[in-house]
Amino acid sequence: MPDADALITAAVTAVRGTDVRDAERKLDRLVVGSAPARPGDDGGRGADDGAAGPTAVDAALLRRLVAAVHRLWPRGWQPVDVARIVTRRLGARPGRLVVDALAADRAAEPGPVPQWWDDQLADLDARVRWDGDAGWLGGWAVREGTDRIAALRDAVEVLALLAGLPPIAVLRPPPGGHGAVTVTGPLGPSGSRVLDRVRALLAKAESTTFPAEAEAFTGKAQELIARHSLERALVESAATHPDHPGGVRIGTDAPYAGAKALLVQEVATANRCESVWSDDLGFATVLGFPADLEAVELLHTSLLVQATAAMLRGRRERRGGGRRTKAYDEAFLHAFALRIGERLRAATESADRQAAQDTGADRLLPVLAARSGAVRERMDTLFPGVTRARLTVRDAEGWQSGTSAADRASLAGSAPPSRPLTGRR
Repeated sequence: MPDADALITAAVTAVRGTDVRDAERKLDRLVVGSAPARPGDDGGRGADDGAAGPTAVDAALLRRLVAAVHRLWPRGWQPVDVARIVTRRLGARPGRLVVDALAADRAAEPGPVPQWWDDQLADLDARVRWDGDAGWLGGWAVREGTDRIAALRDAVEVLALLAGLPPIAVLRPPPGGHGAVTVTGPLGPSGSRVLDRVRALLAKAESTTFPAEAEAFTGKAQELIARHSLERALVESAATHPDHPGGVRIGTDAPYAGAKALLVQEVATANRCESVWSDDLGFATVLGFPADLEAVELLHTSLLVQATAAMLRGRRERRGGGRRTKAYDEAFLHAFALRIGERLRAATESADRQAAQDTGADRLLPVLAARSGAVRERMDTLFPGVTRARLTVRDAEGWQSGTSAADRASLAGSAPPSRPLTGRR
């Protein structure tokens, strides 16, 4: 009987290949090899001694999963990225399985880790729920309400996916890093009372059913964000150890991933950040200074909720009732993103003009120019090969409805020109 590692290696290799029948055979061998021994089958040995019994396979799988995720950290991946890509490509249940591997990896970390790392794990609810590695997979299957065969298949497919992930931009040094990357980013909630007020305003904008109220709440939120950004920039310009540009990744899952990436880009641009969309990996990377990055995350999350709700209302109001068409939905979301972007930029420009009057343009403008240059330099360093692509709109009614919805969700203004979407293919 092959040992557990040999069976797992064979199964993962086969799953990564193109021969579906061979993959099924290797998975079947792993299932059979890890089946509990029947009385008298062990010839006087312990059930798992030297063979691929269930406890040996469970322990080996967890070791392999921990090693697989750990290899990704110096390649730019972070815990939330790993959970997102597994869920995106394999489904929710494998996504929860890899969260267990993340918890085991953290438990095995010998030294302290950055606070942002533990914050990500806490957001994923990644914690060790089992007593010993040997019973890990069985306990996970029970919690998921599935059987051992399905659990083994999920674990092998996760291993195969992790083995094939490419390197991505290293936004922050991972645990154990020693200064190879100097980029920093927001280390979690800033504790700013201004951003707490922004969160409260955006929550009200999402919950109201009255477009005029949503407009007022969202507009006020962007006004506060723009002022907060300028105040932070002026303070940091005189600091002994000023902030540096950092980065965050924002998921852009189907459906309508391109429209969601466009919304990220519009919000990022309005808040002095750069955005690059990685379509194949399902996220946009936003680069900027810490306070601006937090603002982008807050606004994008809220505006996506508002856009989705407005799109559903638009379906009900359009000719033909609530019938859903992909062309209508995409056109709606594209128009919403571009219209919102113009309004957010208008609010930022208004705050800039007011701040220049209050503090003096000769003081403010060089600070803003230096920060923009630093963000662009980080963009060019991390993403030297970006391309631009134009998104196609195929439904005029959806475009008009999306534009009107954005008018109601933000500030008044004229229609913006179409802008290309920056991304990596």
